[in-house]
Amino acid sequence: MEIWVATGNAGKVKEFKELLVGHQVFSIQDMKSYSAPPENGKTFEENATIKAKSFKAIKPGLWVLGEDSGIEVEGLGNMPGIFSARYAGDNARDVENTSKILKMLNIRSPGNRKAQFRSVIIAFDPQGVQYKFEGILKGEIAKDMRGTNGFGYDSIFVPEGSTQTLAEITVIEKNKISHRFQAVNQLIQKF
Repeated sequence: MEIWVATGNAGKVKEFKELLVGHQVFSIQDMKSYSAPPENGKTFEENATIKAKSFKAIKPGLWVLGEDSGIEVEGLGNMPGIFSARYAGDNARDVENTSKILKMLNIRSPGNRKAQFRSVIIAFDPQGVQYKFEGILKGEIAKDMRGTNGFGYDSIFVPEGSTQTLAEITVIEKNKISHRFQAVNQLIQKF
């Protein structure tokens, strides 16, 4: 089955391809030209819907997905949330975003390191029916960056029941527990 994912994030595209084995997964990278709409929603769901609707308009009759995700740190008032990709600035690299979380957490709430990853997928099936899928991975923020696997905040996030960050475990292990896996697993049930 052909599935289009409205993202240009190479890490997310890679994960979607790993999670949707047996399907042809395409993204913004596979389009000749595409002008992404502004992500000006106030929630993950609103941003995912904006992305999905933009792809639905140009890829009718196919499965199209919009996904928005991020990390919510309790000690930072659940920030950065929808601003996860640009927490340290519009063009911030992963290491800059993770460094800012570590710094802000040490300043504002060093005793409360609880956090969670949240993923919301808005999908349209070939008939245009809209679905919402959500996954949450609870854990805490490590005291420093550890590991080289993954992307984003993986190097500072320790899932509940583990002592290792997501960047220290294998991709196969991560894809069995991640917030994105949980949301995609719900999606697969609709195929």
